[in-house]
Amino acid sequence: MIVSTTATIAGREIVEHLGVARGSTVRAKNVGADIIASVKTLVGGEIGEFTELQAHAREQAIQRMTDDALSVGADAIVGMRFTTSMISAGVAEILAYGTAVKLK
Repeated sequence: MIVSTTATIAGREIVEHLGVARGSTVRAKNVGADIIASVKTLVGGEIGEFTELQAHAREQAIQRMTDDALSVGADAIVGMRFTTSMISAGVAEILAYGTAVKLK
C-alpha cells in the first residue's frame, strides 16, 4: 500500500477515489512515565517515554488507516495527514486520514 502526503503518486495515475480512509488510537500516559517526565522537565531535554508513546500511536493509526483503505479495495492513500485531540487530562487521540484511491 502506497501512502503519500501529496495529492498524486509520481508515475502513477489515479483512476478512482474511494473516499476517506481513517485510523485512530486513543492513548493515555502512564504514571511511571509521568514521574520520569516530571524529573526531566527540571533538567531539560527530550522526554523519550512520551516520544515513544507518540511514535507507537502514530504507527497504530497509520496501520488502521491502511486497513480501512484495503477494506474498500484501495491501492494507495493520498493526502495523508495526522491530527490529534485531547480527550481528557493525559489522554489523547491520534487520527491518521487520507483519500483511498485506485491506481492504473
